[in-house]
Amino acid sequence: MTPLMNRRAILLGAGAAATTAALPGSAWALNTSQAEALINSLVNEINAVIASGRSENAMIREFESIFKRYSDTSYIAAYAMGVDGRRASASQKKAFSKAFTSYIARKYGKQFRSFAGGSLEVQGVKKLKSFYRVRTMARVPSQAPFEVDFHVSDRSGKDLFFNLYIEGINMLLTEREEIGAMLDKRKGNIDQMISDLRKAG
Repeated sequence: MTPLMNRRAILLGAGAAATTAALPGSAWALNTSQAEALINSLVNEINAVIASGRSENAMIREFESIFKRYSDTSYIAAYAMGVDGRRASASQKKAFSKAFTSYIARKYGKQFRSFAGGSLEVQGVKKLKSFYRVRTMARVPSQAPFEVDFHVSDRSGKDLFFNLYIEGINMLLTEREEIGAMLDKRKGNIDQMISDLRKAG
């Protein structure tokens, strides 16, 4: 195992704990009602696009816009870059954040596009250590209902979601692992990874 991969393996080994404990605490201006209201608004916008009957490309563009408005893209991008962010220059971090935000918005836009004909419904809210978990249920034709959980915080100064689980799959850990794999494939070349990320998704 190379040093680069070893550092990443250790970081990934921290697993789910890193996605909760590593999140900076807020002053708790955010409350249960506000967390639920944020995701209700998000869900209503997603459901409106799902029901719109627009072309796939038009729907994905709408989902991209929704994702960028409701998610803490700066935190998600920094988490995805992980330990490799320590050796990235300020300009590389900025370029990565921009490329990654567009990439992840397209990727999860396509995921929500697959809900066409169905809907998301908010089921409940739970306060955890430094954030709120808002549980929703996806009801999609020809499939059993499944959970989509949003983790919400106001650490950025705004109420935003910083992680989501679709059928138990952790977005933050998944994206960190995928970005790490992209870097390993390119022998740690950050600029090449950013260039390829712009074309991905």
